[in-house]
Amino acid sequence: MRASGRALNLAVVAALPFPVPQGSQVYVREQVLALGRAGATTTLLCYGSGAGSTPQGVECLRVLRALSPRRTAAGPSVAKPLADAALAALLVSAQRRRRFDAVLAHNAEAALAALTARRFTRVPMVYVAHTLWAFELGCYAPRALASPARALGERIDRALAARADAVLALCDAAARRLAPFARGPVRVIPPGLEASPPPARDEQERACARWGVEPGRFALYAGNLDRYQELGDLEGAARAIPEIPVLVATHAAPRRRPGALRFARVADASEARALTFAAAVAVLARRRPGGFPIKLLNYMEAARPIVARRGVADGLEDGVSAQLVEPDAGPEAFAEAIRGLVADPAAAARLGAGALALLAARHAWPELAQRTLALAAEARGGP
Repeated sequence: MRASGRALNLAVVAALPFPVPQGSQVYVREQVLALGRAGATTTLLCYGSGAGSTPQGVECLRVLRALSPRRTAAGPSVAKPLADAALAALLVSAQRRRRFDAVLAHNAEAALAALTARRFTRVPMVYVAHTLWAFELGCYAPRALASPARALGERIDRALAARADAVLALCDAAARRLAPFARGPVRVIPPGLEASPPPARDEQERACARWGVEPGRFALYAGNLDRYQELGDLEGAARAIPEIPVLVATHAAPRRRPGALRFARVADASEARALTFAAAVAVLARRRPGGFPIKLLNYMEAARPIVARRGVADGLEDGVSAQLVEPDAGPEAFAEAIRGLVADPAAAARLGAGALALLAARHAWPELAQRTLALAAEARGGP
């Protein structure tokens, strides 16, 4: 996609530490690389903190480390407003030198920073909506404030959709809620993943041996431990099926006492991937719609039978590419689904094959990158 006969020059703004082995950061990294392969020039603007070096192929401008939050976990923090103000100033400065055609702003804080900068730069902004704050903001507030948090989150969703020049929604649920308030185009463009060869069998066996599980005989959740992941439901499911270990593979330090769930604090992404390929069933208990959990792509790549809630696993079809339980299902429904798939390897293999086929059909980065560039170009011609 080109602007006035040249490749688009994009600022990708992400109000987060980078890199970090979490879903949002993985999505940002892969999007930047895919847009570059599609012919765009991309510059990532982010916080000055992170875990590890900048990935090869990603050009990065950072807020000063002294102004950046130290914690890498998702959610609001007292350090973020200062960092976000610095991010807006960084975007203004970078625009004067680089003349961006458009900004891709990942999530609410980055969108607010980009809108602040737009008052000085007039660069169109595409809001990349990772979530619906009407549903997620309450996860970071005390339970007594859940209702006010939901109301505030809804105002944030509406305001950002109304002020963005275009909205990139990761799922249909987000597009439906944001479209009535958007002044520009709203497009559903999910994250992508290019499947790679599976880890060697001995690598899978070593990972399983380290955490005391048998290949093909355990259920897996892989991801962060934030409240919106509903690990309490997985805890209840694990108590109901003591014969089938339910393993939580995470980079974070567990914040709960050992119980029915087993926790594996993995060394790196390759160990998490080895456990995913070795699992009998991959589970996602999250109930709040509005985003697209990156872990689903990892489950699909491993051709695992997925158990998740309707409305959260966007694109997955019950009985074809996943086993979907109802949005209000409790631990018993997850336990029953896990037990049934472990007992029926043929059904599990069929669902896993359907998930892998969906990954290739719906989540290929070359097509997703072209659609993203088309949306950025459309935003340039908008109001």
